[in-house]
Amino acid sequence: MSNVRLTDPIDLGGLRLKNRLYRAPVLEGAGGADDPAAIYAHHFVPNARAGVGLIVQGNTIVLPEGRTSPGMSAIGEKDRMLALAPLTRAVHEAGAKIVIQLGHGGIFSLESWHAKYAPTRHSPPYAPSPLPLWLRALHPGDTHVLTTDEVRDLARRFGVVAAWAREAGYDGVQLAGSNAKLLHQFLSPIFNRRRDRYGGDLVGRTAFIREIREAIAREAGPDFPVLLKYTALELSPIGAGITLEEGVEIAKIAAASGFVAVTPVIADTLPNTSIARGEFPRASFENPGLRRRLLEATGSRLKAALVRAGMYLAARKYPFSPVWNRAVFRAVKAATEVPVFAVGGIRTPLEATELLASGEADLIGVGRPFYAEPELARRFLAEAGLPVAQTTACESCNRCIVPQMLGMPGVCYNPGIHKIRKRPGAAPPAPAKVA
Repeated sequence: MSNVRLTDPIDLGGLRLKNRLYRAPVLEGAGGADDPAAIYAHHFVPNARAGVGLIVQGNTIVLPEGRTSPGMSAIGEKDRMLALAPLTRAVHEAGAKIVIQLGHGGIFSLESWHAKYAPTRHSPPYAPSPLPLWLRALHPGDTHVLTTDEVRDLARRFGVVAAWAREAGYDGVQLAGSNAKLLHQFLSPIFNRRRDRYGGDLVGRTAFIREIREAIAREAGPDFPVLLKYTALELSPIGAGITLEEGVEIAKIAAASGFVAVTPVIADTLPNTSIARGEFPRASFENPGLRRRLLEATGSRLKAALVRAGMYLAARKYPFSPVWNRAVFRAVKAATEVPVFAVGGIRTPLEATELLASGEADLIGVGRPFYAEPELARRFLAEAGLPVAQTTACESCNRCIVPQMLGMPGVCYNPGIHKIRKRPGAAPPAPAKVA
C-alpha cells in the first residue's frame, strides 16, 4: 500500500504539479473558432480555479490535414499556436499547469471520411503501411504510405510544433498514441507492417515516437517535459494487435527515451469504438439537426446508417465499467518506474483514492465528467481520502460523442444534467475572459 494522496504534489521531469488530479484530454471543439483561446479558457479556467493540478488540452494536430473531426485544432502556422498564449496565461493565473496533446489522424483523418472535406485534401491520408484487406473494406479510399524520409520529416514537425507550444506558454506536450490515430498505427502490428527502421519488432514500431521525442528535445529544449498516451492493449476484430506484454515494454522504452510520464489505455483498432464507454446515444441520432449534419458528413443515407450501426455495436461491445483501463495501468506501474496516469471510467473520489493508495497509478485523470461538472475538482479534492462513493454528474450517456464527431462544441448534451446545473447555486461558471 502507498501513502500517496490525491492532494499530494508530484514532479514530472521538472514540471511541479500541486496535486494528483488532472483533466484528461477530450474534444472542446475549438478548431474552427475565430478565437480558440477563449473557447478553451471557458472550459479550462473554471477547472483550474476549482483546484485541478494539470490540464491536458486534447486533440491538437501538427498538420491541418491530420484532423479527424472538424472541431479539432490544427497548427499549420506558428501564429496559430502563439494565439493560444492568452489561454496558458489564464490557466496559470488560475493555479494550474497545462500540457498540449499533439497528434495526427493518419488514415482516419477528416478528409478520408467527411464528404464535405474530402475534396479539400492535397494528398491521400497518411498510413504506415498498406492497409490489411479487412480494413480496406471499411476504408475504400486511397492512402499514402509514408516513406522513410517522410516519417523522419514528420517527426521533425512534431518537434517544431512543440517548440511553438513552449513559446506559447505550455508546460509540456503529450503525444497522442491511442484511439487508432497515426502514432497508434505505427505502434500496432496490425497497421504497421513496414520493413524499414520504423517497422518490424517493437523497437522498430516505437522508433517513430522515439524520434519525435528526440526532435522535441532539439527544437523545444531537453528540459521541456514530454508525456505519452498510448495503446497498451489493442482490441481487434481481426488479427493480433498490441499485447499487454508489449504495452508494458512500450512504457519501458518510453521511460528510457526521456518521456516523463505515460498514460496506457485499452483501445480498439477502429477509432471512437472503445474510448467512450456507456450508453448508445440514441437521442443524438434521432435529433433532426444532428441527422442532417451526419448526412452531410457521410454523403449518403447508407453511410449514415452504417455509422449509427457501428456506434450501436460499439456500445454493446464496450459497455461502461468503472476504471476500465485498470488492467493496463496497473501492469505498467508494477513493471516500471515512470509515473503512470490513470484514466477511463474514474467517477468517484473513492476510486481515485484507492488507485493511489494501492500504488496502481500516480495521477488520476477525469475527462468528460468535466463537461457536466466544470468545478468537479473541488469536490474530488475535498472528498479525497474519505469513504465517499458519490459519483460524478456524468451519466456516460454518450450524447456528446456524435456532436463532437461532427464538429460541434465539446459540452454536455444531456438535458437532465442541465436541469441540475440550473438549480440555485449550481449554475455553470460564466465564460472566462482572457487577455
